[in-house]
Amino acid sequence: MKKFILVRLINIMITLFIIATLTFFLMKMLPGSPFDEEKLADLTEEARMEFYARYGLDEPVHVQYIKYMSNLLQGDLGVSYYYKEQPVSSLIIKRVGPSALLGFQAVVLGLSIGIILGMVAAFRHNTIWDYITMIVAVLGVSIPNFVLAAFLQFYVGLKWGLFPVAYWESYDNSILPTIALAVTVVALIARFTRNEMLEVLQQDYIVTAQAKGLGDLAVLVKHAIRNALIPVVTILGPVFVSLLTGSLVIENIFSIPGIGSLFVDSIKMNDYTTIMGLTLFYSAFFILTILIVDVLYGIIDPRIRVNRKE
Repeated sequence: MKKFILVRLINIMITLFIIATLTFFLMKMLPGSPFDEEKLADLTEEARMEFYARYGLDEPVHVQYIKYMSNLLQGDLGVSYYYKEQPVSSLIIKRVGPSALLGFQAVVLGLSIGIILGMVAAFRHNTIWDYITMIVAVLGVSIPNFVLAAFLQFYVGLKWGLFPVAYWESYDNSILPTIALAVTVVALIARFTRNEMLEVLQQDYIVTAQAKGLGDLAVLVKHAIRNALIPVVTILGPVFVSLLTGSLVIENIFSIPGIGSLFVDSIKMNDYTTIMGLTLFYSAFFILTILIVDVLYGIIDPRIRVNRKE
């Protein structure tokens, strides 16, 4: 296991290097600049060159690249052009809190409800409970979360006045966006859990356990759940990353000062360093989560650990 993790960490470093390189040169290919060119046009040529030299943009692209990668190796993501020269790392740290809270709540809520619905649908296959669960799964995947967010804002927030509709001032503000994000998670987890549970329940060891007189709850807890969790863990990794790092649309709808809204604003303003820093943050978080998922495979199913040793 240690050798496996070490090899994966080396691959992660190589992958992040490639992502940083591609992102850097793609940023340089974007039209426009992070500055107000109309205001810069009023400056003299000497003042304009001095302004660009302040940010190192007067140097050849390859020199800028070498400097950026050198700073990156030291943990320096650069400074933002748009946010008053604040360090990009500081911006990410300030904004990650609301996104992390929102994503974590959505994952916990979606995972809890989704697994319960999936197990009920599997144990009550071809009954009204199974049909209701599948309808919920189809609706949850089909309805975009921004449509559901607008619905929740209008009816739950404005008409019924149960929760705030926008602005990040207290914990209550996170309830509506959490529900809007969790519905898709519930649908995905419920569908995958149901399908896998149906397959597991047909295995010989389940039939044997039932023949010995074990009740449904004992069969579920002792034999079925663990073997049905691997596909769920597989999709949970990417879902967890996408929610925890912030939903771009949901954060803008509910005016949440998270990473998603920061990413959107930096793209609008051509804030190169912030875009590159957030891209690396997303990438690193995603790759590390996939690594954690692979390790969880071995914890859930000991057979995977044996195969790795072989």
